[in-house]
Amino acid sequence: MSKKTQKAFDYFEGQAQKYWTSQGIYMQGMIALSFKRGKNNKANTQKIKDILKSLKENATTNDELGMYWKNNTSGYYWYQAPIEVQALMIEVFDVVGNDLAAVEELKIWLLKQKQTQDWKTTRATAEAVYALLMRGTSQLASDKIVEIKLGGKLIDPAKIDGVKAEAGTGYFKTSWSGADIRPEMGNIELKKKDAGVAWGALYWQYFEDLDKITFQETPLKLKKQLFIERKTASGKVLEPIKNTELKVGDKVIVRIELRVDRRMEYIHMKDMRASGFEPINVISRYKYQDGLGYYESTKDAATNFFMGSLPKGTYVFEYPLRVTHQGDFANGITTIQCMYAPEFTSHSEGVRVTVK
Repeated sequence: MSKKTQKAFDYFEGQAQKYWTSQGIYMQGMIALSFKRGKNNKANTQKIKDILKSLKENATTNDELGMYWKNNTSGYYWYQAPIEVQALMIEVFDVVGNDLAAVEELKIWLLKQKQTQDWKTTRATAEAVYALLMRGTSQLASDKIVEIKLGGKLIDPAKIDGVKAEAGTGYFKTSWSGADIRPEMGNIELKKKDAGVAWGALYWQYFEDLDKITFQETPLKLKKQLFIERKTASGKVLEPIKNTELKVGDKVIVRIELRVDRRMEYIHMKDMRASGFEPINVISRYKYQDGLGYYESTKDAATNFFMGSLPKGTYVFEYPLRVTHQGDFANGITTIQCMYAPEFTSHSEGVRVTVK
């Protein structure tokens, strides 16, 4: 560099050394990389240690989701791009920190994001693929399949007719039905013999009365409640239906509480209703509440909710019904599923209502 350029470079390098704590994690990662590639002096070496220590202290580590930063969220600016930020952090901890354990934890989060949502741009995809394949342990070095035992019996895709494990990923799918299914198949053993991360899903489908279905615990948590709306001198009051007798003409409020522990995309939630109830909101329309946009569609037997994007958090949905018939009814359940990752599905418990 010329003396004039060197003077400017030294000035901005000094600014980075002095004010790196006021920058976001993307900028901090870029500063650490620039110090590593720049002058090998005492000041830069110390700042690299400080930045890596700060990044690690502010990170969250989870057994399932790996290592990530809670404030790494999407935004308007170029540096508010979660996939690109995570890919850069993998490079930082590999090139600058030489911390292979952290690199593998960071890769888990990147893979889990792809499991439940799509990478929006070619830039994000290129950054992520480069980080996964070129940093840390090679994801494609081993082709060993996870050892699966179902009811004590080894499941080997090579020995199942019509089933072939996918090259590179080892993905395969098989099913059993009718007399092939035994109670002991509920006991599952998984053993991964090489390094890296793997995941799969097992579904057991069966028939049951709607009101006898129990709550299912998954990353998507649903809680459904029915209330009767009463008008009192102090205003409207909601009473839980379990403790209240229903009559024809009563107004019922359905409340669905949804909790999700990670960001997901392309979600469908379906809420069934008793045949003795009729919806008051019959016009399907797009709604926005609590930072969540969704399309609500009312059908004959259920109300559907379609969400293009579902950020991590807790959401409450409410809509009114009118009691139209007397009798004893199964109110049905609420089901939810991520269409991008169908293994993420859940349902509420069944409810029974009586109208006198």
